[in-house]
Amino acid sequence: MPGRAARPRGAAGAHTPAVGPLDAVRAAHPGARVRSWPGALRPGLTHEGELPPAPTPRERVHALLLRGVTAVATAPADPALRSALDRSGLLPARQAPPLEPGARADFAVFDEHGACLATVVAGRLLHRRA
Repeated sequence: MPGRAARPRGAAGAHTPAVGPLDAVRAAHPGARVRSWPGALRPGLTHEGELPPAPTPRERVHALLLRGVTAVATAPADPALRSALDRSGLLPARQAPPLEPGARADFAVFDEHGACLATVVAGRLLHRRA
């Protein structure tokens, strides 16, 4: 939804309970905690190829989260990097899950210039810009 993005949090946890305009989601889930960002809520991105360079495996994974990535198409050969990906919850998948009710809660919020404001993986907020 342009202008404001929100996801209710509740019993669904790692799965998306509802998707739609903010007012409709709030009405359907009145007790849900809502986080809002000045951007558009979209499915997470899928990263293909080598992971960005960084001093540590953890920082390489974080570089993906900064971009709104929620799935990695190619598993890295480096065991330390695979471990960092596993701990983050990023999916080893050819495509990120769709943004729809019942799907795993993997999504990102992007501003009007395409910058990632927040990345959520399996219902956990793993990146947000201040």
